[in-house]
Amino acid sequence: MENNNALKNGEVKKSEKPELETAPAPVPENIKKFREVSAAARAGDPERIKAQNDKGKFTARQRIQYLLDENSFYEIRSLVETRCTDFGIKDKHIKGDGVITGFGRVNGREVAIFAQDFTQLGGSLGLVHAQKISYIMDLALEAKIPVIGLLDSGGARIQEGVDSLDGYGEIFYRNVKASGVIPQISVILGPCAGGAVYSPALTDFIFMVEGISHMFVTGPSVVKSATGEDVDFDTLGGSHAHGQQSGVCHVVAKSEQDCFRQVKELLTFLPQNCNEKASAPSSEDSIDRKTPFLEQICAMDPRKPFRAQHVIWELADQNKFFEIHRDFAKNVVVGFIHLGGEVVGVVANNSDHLGGALDINASDKAARFVRFLNAFNIPILTLVDIGGYLPGVEQEHGGIIRHGAKLLYAYAEATVPKITLVLRKAYGGAYIAMSSKYLRGDFNYSIPSAEIAVMGPRGAIEILYSRDIKAAPPDKTEEIKAKLTADYAAKFASPYQTASTGAIDEIIEPSAARSRIIHAVRILKNKRDPRENPRKGNIPL
Repeated sequence: MENNNALKNGEVKKSEKPELETAPAPVPENIKKFREVSAAARAGDPERIKAQNDKGKFTARQRIQYLLDENSFYEIRSLVETRCTDFGIKDKHIKGDGVITGFGRVNGREVAIFAQDFTQLGGSLGLVHAQKISYIMDLALEAKIPVIGLLDSGGARIQEGVDSLDGYGEIFYRNVKASGVIPQISVILGPCAGGAVYSPALTDFIFMVEGISHMFVTGPSVVKSATGEDVDFDTLGGSHAHGQQSGVCHVVAKSEQDCFRQVKELLTFLPQNCNEKASAPSSEDSIDRKTPFLEQICAMDPRKPFRAQHVIWELADQNKFFEIHRDFAKNVVVGFIHLGGEVVGVVANNSDHLGGALDINASDKAARFVRFLNAFNIPILTLVDIGGYLPGVEQEHGGIIRHGAKLLYAYAEATVPKITLVLRKAYGGAYIAMSSKYLRGDFNYSIPSAEIAVMGPRGAIEILYSRDIKAAPPDKTEEIKAKLTADYAAKFASPYQTASTGAIDEIIEPSAARSRIIHAVRILKNKRDPRENPRKGNIPL
């Protein structure tokens, strides 16, 4: 009876169970061939891999492995080959045509990635190589995910002639189409020369590594023959040249591992695309944590410089600040922080360099960063301590008017939340440019030490009271100047006078600055729906 019930319930008697097959089934020939071809496409030349590693450089596949989450990379178009037949190129069997493309995850987030393979004909770019990069960029744009390029290439493949140059054009076009829509990150991990440099220049952030990264339009030998200048690779286009002088590079790393760590950290501050907001991590840092350094600023001589980073560290969650362009145009500091768990971009005048004055490079640096923040829905915190624009013939002839106007345009155009805190000086046109109320700052605060005026009190009294000063006895001149300066500052440069006009919304307790700013960010959280944001490209400035 029990057996009958068991049979009714679908059970099978032990003696009636079929014997399991123990021997594996033979692998079909077509699958064998597929595995062999796939393995061959991914296998590198051991000698060339060793040569790459001996230079202190990873291979393209090693780089992808370091950057992406474990086992998250999915390669596409691994079997494509060049269609060029000239100069025996076809016979060289350039695997993947010198570039690896695919998708993966960084800290669980989907990204598109391409990595040029220097072990395959120097990573030179041919038409198919360019088409692979273009295809991955098209898919990234459709999927609305960031794209990361790992560049290590000898440049255009001369054996393919103009086809290789056309390939660059295809990539540049896509860089512009993706600008302001998805984050684009370029990592220079070897040479990047000629037309190749313009693709990274069109992207949002460029990383370089000391000793192995080089970017230049024309190399040392061409420079020597054209101008007679004798220069080496590092001096001409190394990481320090572009990180400190030209401003082409945003982040300089000590090693490839350090570089990939910093790329991962940057991504934690960025949204996937312009239709989203950056994710808000949980923060254990108290919103009401005091900021005593800002109280010290109130007691400080307004002419005494200090590093803007100290204020930023004090305000930020866990005192962490991811600085962009750290060594370029140091008179303005820009970068990312978390405030109460929310991602915020910071722009701060740095009195420790050129007194914090805005010059050509600082204006460009700050303006492009503000435009990036606006494109990707990131609130802007502006910390003001500025005496004006940098004076001088070099600045005027270099176009400080034109460059300074870029910062005005960027702030006025920005529709993301804008919070401004005046720390000390805010004089003249530079005060207006630094996210003032009349460029539509949302919350404009100051601490009691702020001086907001057309110009500094000392300079103002020299103009307003020039006759009185000249008529004063020589032994009383400095005393009279000091009194006039104090009177002018109290009447015309006081934050209380500015607050009375509404140009400053509130004078705040310095030690409570973090709390006030976080609450402002939260109040403005829904100021703009990202989906209603008209697409704005992040043009290089």
